[in-house]
Amino acid sequence: MKKTLFIILSLIIISSAKAQDRVISPGVPFLLVAADARAAGMGDMGVATSADAFSQQWNPAKYAFATDKQGFSVSYTPYLTDLVNDISLAQLTYYNKLNERSAFAGSIRYFGLGDIELRKTGDLNEDFATVSPNEFAIDGSYSLKLSEKFSMAIAGRFINSNLKFPDENNDATSASSFAVDVAGFFQSEEIAFSEFTGRWRAGFNIQNLGPKISYDKDDYNNNFLPANLKIGTGFDFILDDYNEVALNVEFNKLLVPSPQNPDLNGDGNITDEEYSKNNDNYRSIGWTSGVFKSFGDAPDGFSEEIKEITYAVGAEYLYQDSFAMRMGYFHESPFKGTRQFFSLGAGFKYNVVKVDVSYLFSASKVKNPLENTLRFSLTFNFGDKYDEY
Repeated sequence: MKKTLFIILSLIIISSAKAQDRVISPGVPFLLVAADARAAGMGDMGVATSADAFSQQWNPAKYAFATDKQGFSVSYTPYLTDLVNDISLAQLTYYNKLNERSAFAGSIRYFGLGDIELRKTGDLNEDFATVSPNEFAIDGSYSLKLSEKFSMAIAGRFINSNLKFPDENNDATSASSFAVDVAGFFQSEEIAFSEFTGRWRAGFNIQNLGPKISYDKDDYNNNFLPANLKIGTGFDFILDDYNEVALNVEFNKLLVPSPQNPDLNGDGNITDEEYSKNNDNYRSIGWTSGVFKSFGDAPDGFSEEIKEITYAVGAEYLYQDSFAMRMGYFHESPFKGTRQFFSLGAGFKYNVVKVDVSYLFSASKVKNPLENTLRFSLTFNFGDKYDEY
């Protein structure tokens, strides 16, 4: 479907969730969107859930604990379905366990915005150009068990953003950057209780550490990558040989500097000069120093820093490892983006094939771009089976 340029503006406005002045808005935000239906069904979480083929986005260290030799997955997420029908996020992932202690994985994530008509006037008879903006990321990771209960992983990522519209010089050069992730995952042995056995899990992932992305190679016309810190934990209630319930909680903080108050002289009147100087000061921050600044630079101090942390809680019920039901809740402060939603999901496994679906319900007055959207994931696991320990 062909759309005029205002659709892009609508996408930006809706995705920013009617943001306040100090909402952190990094570049290539598609890297933060849950691409798989399993994580989406539990409130967009996955840093400390059990290992699966989708672990590349959430915590690649989990691959060292995978019980299948190999896995391949494909996910598809329609985006802004209430407005258009050709914006979507897709992801392909593959992992392979080299032995009982190590694994490697790779994935490609693609965010397409469909076809967009570029017009200079409102004349419908005017000749127009059609562009197809898109963004993608290619990942690779290696994970290794450092002990029977703990693993770590490192991942590398190439990022390309082709959103620039041609200018009068017909320049539509795409922007690119690279990033690394450092992750860790802990999974305990089964612990016997009076009525059931249980297992603890915990994980962290420092994601998207890399140089800022810029279309014009200009130090003052750039965007931070969405570097972020994920920390989570969970507990599996293994009720019997057929029934298992997992409860999870996850916290996330962007490792990107907070926008500052543009009223530089404190007189309550923001001039164009103050606004421009404040913007230049922000964009002159290097990406490495920005990571450290992000822990203590909120203009309102510690209370605002806390508001920059999002959290999610989720639950998953498994029956005989062949059927799953999921639910979750995600919360972001109204002052930092207002993303708040409930989610439901289900999974079905037959032989080596697994299908996952999820659905999102907004809990905020601000419409979510993924509201009223079904997300689908398909997984194939094959090869030898590994014991948990």
